[in-house]
Amino acid sequence: MSHAVFRLRTQRLARAVSPFVARGSRAERCPRCRVIPEYCLCAWRPKVAARSAMCLLMHDVEPMKPSNTGWLIADVIDDTSAFPWARTAVEPELLALLADPQWQPYIVFPGEFVAPQRVVNEVKVADGKRPLFVLLDGTWSEARKMFRKSPYLEHLPVLSLEPEQLSRYKLRRSKRDDHFCTAEVAALCLELAEDQQASEVLDAYLDVFSTHYLAAKFQLALDPTDSVHMRLAPYL
Repeated sequence: MSHAVFRLRTQRLARAVSPFVARGSRAERCPRCRVIPEYCLCAWRPKVAARSAMCLLMHDVEPMKPSNTGWLIADVIDDTSAFPWARTAVEPELLALLADPQWQPYIVFPGEFVAPQRVVNEVKVADGKRPLFVLLDGTWSEARKMFRKSPYLEHLPVLSLEPEQLSRYKLRRSKRDDHFCTAEVAALCLELAEDQQASEVLDAYLDVFSTHYLAAKFQLALDPTDSVHMRLAPYL
């Protein structure tokens, strides 16, 4: 089974001039979960329904990184789209999605960098529309560039998250603790949209992914009965 990020990764690999090698590792990886086979995550992919949808706008090599958490969002949320970002071009399918009347799109970005009149802190939809969260998937500097240089996003309300907790993501940490990985941002958006179960499942899945990924990196034993795995187990 494939999803939007899997397909985008396949397309990006096909365009690569040279083979992409994850930093610090040439190990064989499961093509479905991107973890080395001994620590495969596939059996832990959860099932959950969600009213909300996700639109991932991904910076260049982001789909190819094994540590990318946009992949986890697509694993959990069926209505996930993924598009490559380029400064000089935009996918027609992305424009069609943003214009589709069934959705209420929000671009998710810190409000401190945006004109106040565009900023919202709550998810409110009317006329039977469903929330569509547009997530800029890249490093913090890449995301800022994507936000500034994507005029087709300028008409969207900017959802500014104000989470109380600090980031728990341990694979590619930002220098600032208030910067979140993409899956954490998605989980917070789902919570605001009252997709509470989907938010909880995605958060639990991120913890299991981090556990497997780091165990593989340091050759540690996994305990499938620990609290991290048992939190996710009811949703398999």
